[in-house]
Order: sequence, then C-alpha cells, then structure tokens
Amino acid sequence: MSGISNNEIKRIRSLSSRKFRDGYGLFVVEGEKMVEEAISSSFVVEQVYRRDEIGDDAMSRISQLSSPSPVLAVVRKPDGLDVDAADVQHILRSGSRVSGLYLALDSIRDPGNLGTILRIADWFGIDGVIASHDTVDVFNPKVVQSTMGSIFRVRFHYADIPSLARAVTGMGGQVYGTFLDGHDIYDTDIDCGADLPSVIVIGNESEGISPAVSALVTGRLYIPPYPAGSQGPESLNAAVATAVTVAEFRRRCRR
Repeated sequence: MSGISNNEIKRIRSLSSRKFRDGYGLFVVEGEKMVEEAISSSFVVEQVYRRDEIGDDAMSRISQLSSPSPVLAVVRKPDGLDVDAADVQHILRSGSRVSGLYLALDSIRDPGNLGTILRIADWFGIDGVIASHDTVDVFNPKVVQSTMGSIFRVRFHYADIPSLARAVTGMGGQVYGTFLDGHDIYDTDIDCGADLPSVIVIGNESEGISPAVSALVTGRLYIPPYPAGSQGPESLNAAVATAVTVAEFRRRCRR
C-alpha cells in the first residue's frame, strides 16, 4: 500500500479507546515481532501499515507508542470472548477432556499485570485464562504490548468467576487461591488438573480475592517469605504471585 487517508488515521487512533475497539471489533498491534505473531496466528489481520510505505509522520500519528515502531497492524478481535454463566463449563476443556490447569483473574485492573500474566500462562502451558468482566480489557494497547505475542497463543475468555468456581467444584475439580492465612504452597498437596479441571484464582492488586470467590475456594495456599517469619513487603505483585504459584504447580505435576 502507499499512503494512508486521514479517515484511516482517525479510525486507527480511536482504537486507543475501548469504546471504539468494541465498536469496530478491532485492536492495534505494533512492532515487527508482534505483527509477525499476529499474521501467523488464527487472528484475522485487517491491515498492515509500514513506516517506509506511509512515512514517518503518518506512522507517528497512528502509533500508540512513545517511539513508533516500523510496522503496525490492525487486527480483528476474536468471537466468543465473553462466556455466559450457563456455558462457563464449556471453556474448561483441554483437548477432548474436561480437565486441565486454568487461571481465573478476579478483577485484575493493571494492564501490565494482565499482559505479564498472559506471558506466564503461555510459558507454563496453562490451558486457559478466564477473567472477571471487570478485569482490564485484554486488547488495551498496554496489555497487548506487554504480552509480547502471548495474546495470540493463550485461550482467553471473560466470565463470571463465581460461576466458574461452582462449575469446577461441581465436576469434582479444585479451585485454589493464595491467602495470608493459607497453607504453605511448598508443603501442601495440589492437583494440576490431569483428570479434572483445576483453577488458580489471582486476586485484585489491592483487595486480593473477593469474598464471593473466596467462599468457593477449595484450596487456600500461602507463598511464604524467606527466611520464614521475616518482615518483608505486605504482599507480592499479582503477576509475581502468579508466576510463583504456577511454577510450583508445574514443578510438582509435570505432564
């Protein structure tokens, strides 16, 4: 392509707002590696804009980064992102079985945390990430960039987390969460979801896991500081806690 119209520039710039991302069903991806990831994924890439084709000024006008990258893509949001409470058990499926290890995000609000959590889920082979409806938009530009491409590989849905927890326990699965009064994660039996689904709940950055979800947790875990009993920070960052917890699950339940 050569050049870019003012209407195109206006539309792409509007995608920095969730209102317009939802309205158009589109989001922006920037950077050579990220755009390559989008093209090779199952996502539909609507258009690719290259700086050497549209010029530095146009690229700076459509970029959502402080330092515009050489390439930007407009990508269509996938269908089926939001799951109704009645259908929530349908996303608890690893292959042909209702099983697997999942993350449930209970009101994660920081874009950087959500992006990092998706990278963690990608690295450790999590079978799916399910977020509460008030979790930050997964297509927020800061989330997309911080996933470093994992957004195109990790199964992600929005759903009611209490409904998800009830579905899991109703199948005989487990729902885990980290609490200050929980059991030491390094000295507690855990189920990685080989036969039935297991869900690890990650709570809000400041409030932790909500009371409604806490009441449904079957395994209360605690990440101890080192050395034991030492006075450190009040809590771990949500993404850091996710990495520590998931790493321990995978260490003990390799499959």
